[in-house]
Amino acid sequence: MIELSGLTKRYGEKTAVADLTFSVRPGIVTGFLGPNGAGKSTTMRMMLGLDNPTAGDVRIDGKHYAQLKDPLRYIGALLDAKAMHGGRSAYNHLLCLAQSNGIPRSRVHEVLDTVGLTAVARKKAKGFSLGMGQRLGIAGALLGDPQILMFDEPVNGLDPEGIHWIRNLMKSLATAGRTVFVSSHLMSEMALTADHLVVIGQGRLLADMSMPDFIRQNSRSYVRLRSPQRERLLDVLHRDGITVVESGGTLEVDGHPAEELGELAARNQLVLHELSPQQASLEEAFMQLTAESVEYHAHTDAPEQQNPQNPQNPQQSGWGSGWNQANREKGA
Repeated sequence: MIELSGLTKRYGEKTAVADLTFSVRPGIVTGFLGPNGAGKSTTMRMMLGLDNPTAGDVRIDGKHYAQLKDPLRYIGALLDAKAMHGGRSAYNHLLCLAQSNGIPRSRVHEVLDTVGLTAVARKKAKGFSLGMGQRLGIAGALLGDPQILMFDEPVNGLDPEGIHWIRNLMKSLATAGRTVFVSSHLMSEMALTADHLVVIGQGRLLADMSMPDFIRQNSRSYVRLRSPQRERLLDVLHRDGITVVESGGTLEVDGHPAEELGELAARNQLVLHELSPQQASLEEAFMQLTAESVEYHAHTDAPEQQNPQNPQNPQQSGWGSGWNQANREKGA
């Protein structure tokens, strides 16, 4: 189990992590989410003793990371797929890790086979693609057969087969009773993998709850209905005091389950062409919750069109205003 209590990290006047308190429990996959700059990587580094907290505490199975003897047997982590000596082969990279933690040499062959790198075990790591580097990093995390595993962006560079494989691997590890903590920006993948979510923004805890609860609390859920007897259906719903939102050719109802609405239609001999519960995606719920915590905003405004009568006029193009201003400042 990983336990954080009031964890805080400041760099000068900037607070990267502010008073984080949560636990990562065994038996489930816990997703760690937040916008860029939210403090996720800093938090994970403090969990592993790579950064010292300004205040607060983090413990692995009740101990600080530095107190763990042979730490790879307690916790395996992948934070950087390129954190390896490029001149070493995949086999020798893992062998060094194994020997430093009292892990038998036979385990190196096992994890290489698990991640699918047996064929390139004697190849130097500097020639590996990002996806192969990810697989080697995952092999290093699995090397000590630990009860706790941490992954930061584990699917970066993986092909579809590799993404499917790592998703199933994390689920199987959790099913076996291990603690799995994974950070990712890929919402669609996290929605398929995580059971529980910890969400931070600007270093502060925003949510610590199950995946279904997170989506339900941070988005609108409703039932969509379509019927060739639309006006009669509206009358029946209004008669029962049910509020309806009309959206094009469909009707949307909040606060009433689909079963209740279907039975109501059946009692009134109404034909339904659609009766479907609608729920936001994880991405939509995440965007809703973190809207005010995003530090880096991109601008999507299209540049102004050039004046077809004078395409060289810098005042008439999207880039022109910046070009003109820059040259005025230079005295051009």
